[in-house]
Amino acid sequence: MRAYERLIKYTEFETGSDENNLNCPSSPEQLKLAEYLVSELKGMGIDNATVDENSYVYAKIPANSETITGKTIGFIAHLDTISDVEFRNVRPKVIENYDGNEIVLNEENKVIMPPLEKYKGCSLVVTDGMTILGADNKAGIAEIMTMAERLMNDPTILHGEVCIGFTPDEEINRGAERFDIVKFGADYAYTLDGGDFGQVEYETFNAVNAKVTIKGKSVHTGTAKQGGMKNANNIAMEFDSMLPENERPEYTEGHEGFYHLMDVTSDVEKAEMRYLLRDFDSTKIKIKRAMLEKVAEFLNTKYGNGTVKVELFDRYQNMAEMILPHMHLIENAKEAVKNAGGEVEVCAIRGGTDGAQLSFMGLPCPNLGTGSGNHHGRHEYAVVEDMDKAVEMIINIVKAYR
Repeated sequence: MRAYERLIKYTEFETGSDENNLNCPSSPEQLKLAEYLVSELKGMGIDNATVDENSYVYAKIPANSETITGKTIGFIAHLDTISDVEFRNVRPKVIENYDGNEIVLNEENKVIMPPLEKYKGCSLVVTDGMTILGADNKAGIAEIMTMAERLMNDPTILHGEVCIGFTPDEEINRGAERFDIVKFGADYAYTLDGGDFGQVEYETFNAVNAKVTIKGKSVHTGTAKQGGMKNANNIAMEFDSMLPENERPEYTEGHEGFYHLMDVTSDVEKAEMRYLLRDFDSTKIKIKRAMLEKVAEFLNTKYGNGTVKVELFDRYQNMAEMILPHMHLIENAKEAVKNAGGEVEVCAIRGGTDGAQLSFMGLPCPNLGTGSGNHHGRHEYAVVEDMDKAVEMIINIVKAYR
């Protein structure tokens, strides 16, 4: 079975994670997909495949030669998709010999994907325009599973022990929290988590999440001046206006960080805002943390102590410092891409992966592109030919570590 066919099969599982559910996994469909993958792995002859109560999947492909003495390499992808955009009832379709023009995903609802000219002549997996595809990260799962099938069925590919891991709840920053590195058993690993085929990534943001709570005071509008109304709606807007406007996601790129206002719930008496603070530079992320605290301090002086409360939560760090001592991971990945017929693009991840946390847990773990794009939106796609190349790429990595 080819990787894209597996991707289409896996879209049947509605695995959107739920940040409001503190259970692990945060949605039951993730466990269903995990159990399905274990069954599929065992069907390939990988009898040690297991899933625990938290939906973490572990499997090991045994070495097929006694003479192999290399390091043990592993590959990881995540089970969940985002749930901010509709993720249920996915209807994937394959556009063969794509003409390079805009794609009408849904004529009735006027959902049109802009041209993807560089994929002219390729086959694309897309949706009907009403949901995400879920290639983030089911394309990665499909490629790892296809690699596993190849290794189990082709004795001419000599390899050492190869580890496979699938995690829940990566999209809500919990994917690595309960990952058992000892049980996984690899010396080094790679995540396959989104992006163009050929991308090799070992830099991530330093990530901080923030919750801002504003306490207002409701007074009848006719006597608001005498009664000392404090409108939490207005104070929330004032808080946000004091952050640098040019450091929002829509105005940044490359190695530039940002403040991102995720959501606001408010009325006159109370407002809550959630922010993402992101920066590649460890000093600059500290500045962003301090900026929120300074704004809160100013507004508390203006409106009274206790009006504004800022809570900061560290999520993950830039994994570059943990990968730099192991740059063979990057060099071997680059060669693997080239040998699979791709062009290498070493780039920074403007986001995070499980690999960021795993690297700081002691498992150096850069990320590889899966041949998919437009993630987290209705224009999401996967390139059939690039998914095939991604499978060849990870097999080439397996060979490099034998």
